[in-house]
Amino acid sequence: QVHLVESGGGLVQAGGSLRLSCAASGFTVSIYSMGWFRQAPGKEREFVAAKWWSDSSTYYVDSVKGRFTISRDNAKNTVFLQMNSLKPEDTAVYYCARKMKGSGAYEDLKRYDYWGQGTQVTVSS
Repeated sequence: QVHLVESGGGLVQAGGSLRLSCAASGFTVSIYSMGWFRQAPGKEREFVAAKWWSDSSTYYVDSVKGRFTISRDNAKNTVFLQMNSLKPEDTAVYYCARKMKGSGAYEDLKRYDYWGQGTQVTVSS
């Protein structure tokens, strides 16, 4: 059975850093592309970052480029999102998700079949 469990969220001041973890079970993260999404209050869930399984390419939404880094630890079967230089507009619930095999845009939520429960990130100004 597939499970994704996020952790590492919290309250941080603007300019600070957090490292989110997504522990996977029931499958191997090294053979699936994985993504991070976020949802702020009153807004739709949006793509943040993705890591392709085949060549480890990474993709980011423009607003986090240069500040966030997605990575993977195959031995721990865990995906990470390192978030630096955090801004108040980064405040949201962050979710990790497993992308379905096959083609499909990495930023398309409908291409992801399993989701974690989310972890809250709050950035104060």
